[in-house]
Amino acid sequence: MKTFIAVYLAVVSLVFFSIKQDNKLKESIERGSAVYEDFCVTCHLPTGKGVTGSFPPLAESDYLIKNREESIRGIKYGQKGEITVNGKKYNGFMAPLGLADDEVADVMNYILNSWGNKSDKIVTEEEVAKIKKN
Repeated sequence: MKTFIAVYLAVVSLVFFSIKQDNKLKESIERGSAVYEDFCVTCHLPTGKGVTGSFPPLAESDYLIKNREESIRGIKYGQKGEITVNGKKYNGFMAPLGLADDEVADVMNYILNSWGNKSDKIVTEEEVAKIKKN
């Protein structure tokens, strides 16, 4: 009986933690949507498709998934130099946006869960804070 109770409590705790994480992600995505509208939509467009040759797509972006840390660094500090997104090369400049770490985390969560992108791993303010400028 004690084993059953221990297993039951472990399962309930896991479910509760999972629901709490889902809510945190949903709330972050909502805040990130507002950040995107304020800072990103002009170049990357409402669809996240960007402008071929100028502004890389965020929609269905292999770069975002494969280069999580570099993507966060780009939003946090700006980005310049060549990158390849979905097989196409981009060599532009993105100015630093002046966002706080929590805003960077929120907009990353929004981008990573929009337009065909899916990431269950939430970007946290603590993760963003650890990323330093190169």
